[in-house]
Amino acid sequence: MSDSLPLAVISPAETAACCAPLTAQPLSMEQAEQVAPLLKALADPVRLRLMSLIASHPGGEARVCDLNDAFDLSQPTISHHLKLLHEAGLLDRDKRGVWVYYRARTDALASLGNLIGSPPA
Repeated sequence: MSDSLPLAVISPAETAACCAPLTAQPLSMEQAEQVAPLLKALADPVRLRLMSLIASHPGGEARVCDLNDAFDLSQPTISHHLKLLHEAGLLDRDKRGVWVYYRARTDALASLGNLIGSPPA
């Protein structure tokens, strides 16, 4: 039996926050494996647009019914995309009565921006 402590599980958004910008130093393999799901979640055009719609929605949150008209997709398909964004750590969700409200995790988006952005000149 090992005396080592279990590794802490952190979200991809938390990993992006702890990493130096890509232009400053290379990511370790472990960091890259942690951040890749975050980037993969945003790589789909529907999910990228959902993030934009939610983040820019009045009050910074939206329900599925607020998003349906922007897509030629079924409500279950939109809900599936929202679930993937939530699991990646890009959205928070809050159930209030029969409604589920989604809110963009702006800290996760900012961390990702810092990771892939270039340092100020």
